[in-house]
Amino acid sequence: MQIEVIIIGIFAGLLAGMFGISGGAIIVPSLILIFGWEMHFATGTSLATLLLPAGFLALWQYKKANLLFFKGAALIAAGIVFGNIGGSAFAINIDGALLKQLFGIFLITIGIKYSQLLHLLRYKKFLKTNDLQPENFSKLQSIKNYVFILIGVGAGLLSGLFGIGGGIIITTVLINIYKVRVKHAIAISLAAVFLPVGIGGVLLYNEQNYVDIYAAIIIAVGIEIGSAITARIAIKLNADLLRRLLGGVLATIGVYFLLQRYMF
Repeated sequence: MQIEVIIIGIFAGLLAGMFGISGGAIIVPSLILIFGWEMHFATGTSLATLLLPAGFLALWQYKKANLLFFKGAALIAAGIVFGNIGGSAFAINIDGALLKQLFGIFLITIGIKYSQLLHLLRYKKFLKTNDLQPENFSKLQSIKNYVFILIGVGAGLLSGLFGIGGGIIITTVLINIYKVRVKHAIAISLAAVFLPVGIGGVLLYNEQNYVDIYAAIIIAVGIEIGSAITARIAIKLNADLLRRLLGGVLATIGVYFLLQRYMF
């Protein structure tokens, strides 16, 4: 089990360093599909994994490249703290099968957004012009403080529900709604979830014995390795193809979770 678990962590880290998504969207379905874990147990363990300061090397790469907007990241992190507790408290009282179906709907939604099956041409054009913008924070500085906090609360709610860390929500909102430069959004996402902002939710899951600390530590080590590899690459490359592939994988897993109770 140790080898498989650390591989899950490395793969999650590769995606975290590339897209700033914190890896939870890979950790939870992997633990369920590979090891047959119950949804609550996989969610609690994923949240515990994301408490550890994994992704430091990736975050440092973005910081050195002057891509990190500290104020935005701090405000989002504050929102995550409160949202995470609420989402976790709600999830613990939901039936595991229903929670898995809700997670399936979430993965399908995010998968479609990442693969851009509906707006592919427009998004590719935006990415091209967005990546060529000067290295400045004017777009981010125009966003109100309360907006960053609300983004954090929303990310925290979904993090507590599904054990995802919130990075997917942060990057999706900043890039697609506020047209923030892609690499700035990734840097903010990595910074916002770097500190243990999900501690409240983890404590709630742990009270119900839904956390495997040993597995969480192993996965966190893998995340650190994987994110360090891809962060340097992501800063220099346009990863549009990989983003669409990731979206397709997430959507496929989501459909499986959504229909699982009708398949067996």
